[in-house]
Amino acid sequence: MSRIIAIANQKGGVGKTTTNVNLATCLAQAGKRVLVADMDPQGNTSSGFGIQKSKLTHTIYNLLLGDANIEQVKARTVIDNLYVLPANIHLSGAEIELVNQPRREFLLRSVFSHTRYLYDYIFIDCPPSLNMLTLNALCAADAVLVPIQCEFYAMEGLTQLMYTIDLVQRRLSPRLSIDGAIFTMYDARTNLSAQVVEQVKLHLQANIYTTIIPRNVRLSEAPSHGLPITLYDPNSKGAEAYINLAKEMIDRHGGQ
Repeated sequence: MSRIIAIANQKGGVGKTTTNVNLATCLAQAGKRVLVADMDPQGNTSSGFGIQKSKLTHTIYNLLLGDANIEQVKARTVIDNLYVLPANIHLSGAEIELVNQPRREFLLRSVFSHTRYLYDYIFIDCPPSLNMLTLNALCAADAVLVPIQCEFYAMEGLTQLMYTIDLVQRRLSPRLSIDGAIFTMYDARTNLSAQVVEQVKLHLQANIYTTIIPRNVRLSEAPSHGLPITLYDPNSKGAEAYINLAKEMIDRHGGQ
């Protein structure tokens, strides 16, 4: 059975897109069928796979509005078994255009309802705010994966997100759960990173992945080349970490 996972945190700059691109890639390289949905108008996930956003004829924006079907929107990547529903700045107009749509929070769920069986994993990259796009992602998802940056304000964004997830569970999508949290941008040279990890473990009532993503220069460089880290520098610490995260996720989900 396929699993739909929203990668979310209401705080920006925590590694959502980096995790989306690289975890999806590592799972596809492990033989899983993967679809990535870019629900952020910045379209950074699309760029991270080398997709030229300005040349797109159809995007996830057209999919949500019913102007295109999933096959018209789906873009190939250089990774076998991995496809992307790309986004560009046009998606920012969806907030206004969706406001009068019936069941507007469930448009993305409806898109996936007939196609999810084709994939082992569907990942959704969420914008760093609570808006109609984020609500669509959370209502479409089975679970939420929470990247947490190892820095001073980590708990602030996490508290906001937990409140949002609870709200969505109670009012819109009771099936939504927390898949787990993943620590990103960990700097072993500082005490702060270790302190943040311990603080979150004390307060977060959810599973925490044991794999920790380090702060890594090559990981930061890869998006500017439109490549996932395992293609840009497969021997880097960042590549090793995301390969381990993918293995851990597969093990957690019973080998799925």
